Amino acid sequence: MAEYLGVKVDIASNDRARHEFLEAAGEGRLTLQKCVECQKLRYPIMTACPFCMSADSNWEEVSGKGTIYSYELVMHPIHPAYRERVPYPIVLVELDEQREYPTLDDGLRLVSSLVDGSGNPEDIEKVAINARVEVEFADLGDGLALPRFRLSDDVPEHELWRLPS
Repeated sequence: MAEYLGVKVDIASNDRARHEFLEAAGEGRLTLQKCVECQKLRYPIMTACPFCMSADSNWEEVSGKGTIYSYELVMHPIHPAYRERVPYPIVLVELDEQREYPTLDDGLRLVSSLVDGSGNPEDIEKVAINARVEVEFADLGDGLALPRFRLSDDVPEHELWRLPS
């Protein structure tokens, strides 16, 4: 049975796309939908392209490397499974693929957790906008995994910015 932090991961039987996404992650691959018509990558998973409205898409593997575009520090968990993990960071990662595209204010961005090398929440003192990250995967069982991010050793393109203490 697929589970994360002791909670069952239940994917609707008619949600094939989400299952395929988590299966690829189970193989250690971050894959996203790519529109057949306009060739743009998209996230979150959806039935039609938000750019051209085409319903045709394929899965494309991406590098899983990116930059923290924004973040939030969770001090009060909304689910009991996270009670022991507070405070923990939630990050908005802009992937290197499709940066500032289709416009300068757009990019391919994913919301995820930020973890350390052991899979625990990253120290909130290390979280910063513009910090470089890379994907890693939390095993859910049943051949599925959940993509999440950890800080990388890549040099940031811009100065780091943190919430004031």
